Amino acid sequence: MHLRDIRSKFLHFFTTKGHVAIRSSSLIPVGDASVLLTTAGMQQFKPYFLGERDVEADLKSRKLTSVQKCFRTSDITEVGDATHLTFFEMLGNFSVGDYFKKEVIDLAWEFCTKVVYLHSDRLWATYYHAETTRGKKNLGIPSDTESVKYWQAHLPKERIAGFGHDENFWGPPGKTGPCGPSTELHYDRTGKPCDLGAKCLPNCDCGRFVEIWNLVLMQYQKTETGEYQELPQKNIDTGMGLERLAMVLQDKQSVFQTEAFTHIIETIQQDERFDSTGEVLEDERRLRIASDHFKAAMFLRADEVRFSNKEQGYILRRVFRRACDQYLHPGCTFEPVIDAIIHEYGEAYPELKEKRAAILEDFQKEYGNYEKVRMMDIGKLVKQLPKEDILSQQEVQQGVSKIHITGKAAVQLFTTYGSTFDQLKQKGFTFDDAEVEAELDKHRATSRAGATAKFGGHGLNSATLTDDERAVMTRMHTATHLLHQALRDVLGPEVHQDGSDINPERLRFDFTYPEKLSADEILKVETIVNGKIAEDLPVTMQEMPLKEAQASGALAFFKEKYPDPVKVYSVGDYSKEFCGGPHVQHTGELGSFKIISEKSVSAGIRRIKATVGK
Repeated sequence: MHLRDIRSKFLHFFTTKGHVAIRSSSLIPVGDASVLLTTAGMQQFKPYFLGERDVEADLKSRKLTSVQKCFRTSDITEVGDATHLTFFEMLGNFSVGDYFKKEVIDLAWEFCTKVVYLHSDRLWATYYHAETTRGKKNLGIPSDTESVKYWQAHLPKERIAGFGHDENFWGPPGKTGPCGPSTELHYDRTGKPCDLGAKCLPNCDCGRFVEIWNLVLMQYQKTETGEYQELPQKNIDTGMGLERLAMVLQDKQSVFQTEAFTHIIETIQQDERFDSTGEVLEDERRLRIASDHFKAAMFLRADEVRFSNKEQGYILRRVFRRACDQYLHPGCTFEPVIDAIIHEYGEAYPELKEKRAAILEDFQKEYGNYEKVRMMDIGKLVKQLPKEDILSQQEVQQGVSKIHITGKAAVQLFTTYGSTFDQLKQKGFTFDDAEVEAELDKHRATSRAGATAKFGGHGLNSATLTDDERAVMTRMHTATHLLHQALRDVLGPEVHQDGSDINPERLRFDFTYPEKLSADEILKVETIVNGKIAEDLPVTMQEMPLKEAQASGALAFFKEKYPDPVKVYSVGDYSKEFCGGPHVQHTGELGSFKIISEKSVSAGIRRIKATVGK
């Protein structure tokens, strides 16, 4: 069964069961600073699970389904084995305070056995068993005996196994958020136990089983203090990896043998720049890494991530350069691999076709920059490191050095020069991989903190901005306030800001609304904003206690935690918002306002891009 058929059958099955199909959101989470990338299908529905927004008002249903683009780097060093990927598609069905354990188990069983016709005698189920939580603090959450009862309607008890926190408790994707015990479906690929005999169960390392579907029974909220509190409603969040399901349905030994990768791998393998090592297994691993990472980089770039050394741009650079390490040489072109990825994914994700030229241009430019790093002399790199980070150094042969450095130093060389860890090893550096991952975790935490700290100032204090750029961004910042109020005037008071971003070329404003705006509505919003610009309204700031500001009716970005006291900016009598500034003094300084685009970015969230001009 082809990928497109699996997607179609999954969505069709759940829509016939009363679910509303929701488009995949961006790989860049909207209004969620707890994670850098979208790692699960539930992320765009997080406000509904937490009760922060009304799902029926926004999406017209408490039952939802989607095929979500996902990106995870937690297992990046495992990519190349049979199942691990950085970019993948997650099939999911969700219930926001509607059905719960029995219904989700029955639905999963019906889809697996009646729609895609998996062999029922090869299916196993797992559930959360608190007493088997090894080496973990007791969560105070009881074993999930209910799921066992419901599975017994479909499976013999010997094919239902209990596991602890590591295997059968999901989430949250960040440090806090909705989470809960999970019950999973595993597929027995061989039907033969390993040397463990009767102890060969799902999660065994022998490769007999593959997890295909995780059914999360989301009923808790993990707080900042680490406590698990009951959510106001019980929810369902499921996730089934499309590539893993395809592997099982097509009876393949790895996800890389499905059409998700075969054409991409063949394209790379046939490229004359692929330098075979002569070792079949090593070459196969390199091909798998390259195919996964180039695909991942394409999807990130199509979602408007740009190469950089921070936040999402840092992840894009890491996977792209790691892909390049596998086979490329000077003078390369990326057109064949880009077209191979578009061939398989262009229909389901048309943004790849639309942005082909931009992706190609950026890939070529980034590789040119990386070539300079690849050609750097190891001696020059060593001179950039503090002496205490060079643990040992020895000459191996003919002037070639082997230098053992700290994980901190390896990350420093990566963040400063963009040299991947594979490339550093090729140059003669050695370091502890676990120490590197710990340093990368610190780097990611710093990036997230930086993203959260952007509220109000929109990066206007950056030393890289010119005075002219800073002035343009200040005008755009004031324009977002006018836009926010104009949207509420035209669409209604249910509209609220859900995030924003500003650069010298455009402003981006995310807001809550369930439907596409009509051309007439966009024109009305534009006309209102330009009218307020023409009135040359004064922009004033008042600092006041948080409770007083809330009582004044000032609009706030509900996900933001505000200081006390807080600054409130008013635009005449038209707009009043919590904000950190800065702003223009009069709206006439904006000149004019023009909406460039309007689109959906996730469930119930729309995005407007606009600009101002003299």
